[in-house]
Amino acid sequence: MVGQTAVVLGATGLTGGHVLKLLLQDETFTMVRVLVRKPIQIEHPRLQVVICNLEDKAELQQKLGAGDSLFCCIGTTLKQVKGDLEAYRRIDYDIPVGAATAAAGRGYKNFLLVSSVGANAKSRNHYLRLKGSVEEAVKTLPFQAVHIFQPSMLLGERNEFRLGEKVGKVLMNVFGFMMMGPLRKFRAIEAATVAQKMVAVAKSSVSGVKVYRYDEISG
Repeated sequence: MVGQTAVVLGATGLTGGHVLKLLLQDETFTMVRVLVRKPIQIEHPRLQVVICNLEDKAELQQKLGAGDSLFCCIGTTLKQVKGDLEAYRRIDYDIPVGAATAAAGRGYKNFLLVSSVGANAKSRNHYLRLKGSVEEAVKTLPFQAVHIFQPSMLLGERNEFRLGEKVGKVLMNVFGFMMMGPLRKFRAIEAATVAQKMVAVAKSSVSGVKVYRYDEISG
């Protein structure tokens, strides 16, 4: 699908940053729009930076604009919201679902979501339950294709320090090769690899709801 307009939420994050870089390198996408809370230090003739309060539903819907593919890479942590579960839900549920709903109403063809391995709307784990709830909500929307990416631990250099991730990365490097069979989906994966797969499927003619775990992302 050539001549696409791609819109990215979460372009300043780990995976979203890789997605943005790849989109700007790919002339399939004639316009790349990012919705961000504050200006970013990137300039490109095909890049449109839109300052937006993503938690304001009406503003998000207005500034989303027309497009073909919406890449949703947004997410937070309990530490970032200081343990506020309502704030956590506004970012990890309300923004993705609100943006997807608006995009579907504007005729976008593709919705691409970074979720998590183990996401399940019935999970007892708050994080996995929230991710699963987002998945269930966007699956019902009238897109040509909904692509859901369920990576385990994402590898790459973040702008912030996360001790748990640093420890997890060490353990993954030591024991990752032991994760075989059903455990393969829990292997850590480079955020850049996830981004590459997202951009690739956005250019494809795949339709319906597709879920990508470790093997589907890295293969």
